[in-house]
Amino acid sequence: PLLINSAARASIPSGKIGTVKSLRLPRPDSFPSEMQIILNGRAHTLECQATVADLLESLDLAHKPVVTELDGQALPRGDHNSTALSEGARVEIIVLAAGG
Repeated sequence: PLLINSAARASIPSGKIGTVKSLRLPRPDSFPSEMQIILNGRAHTLECQATVADLLESLDLAHKPVVTELDGQALPRGDHNSTALSEGARVEIIVLAAGG
């Protein structure tokens, strides 16, 4: 049961306290499985809850020297695994190359 303290009870109009019989939640299969981000200025689709490391892996860049920027902020390589991407995130990836 839902417990309401006396101060909260006093602020609720008489007769408006009741019980919640059911809460309708979306079905799990109705949650989106993909999201859109902006990658180097272009729309890019990837799985929801992907991290920057997941993105780099999907692009075959996980083991290459890259500079990564997320929403205008430089992102250290050590943060790639723990940084989740969200819908509409702006990601810039620059692959470093040596040579002459």
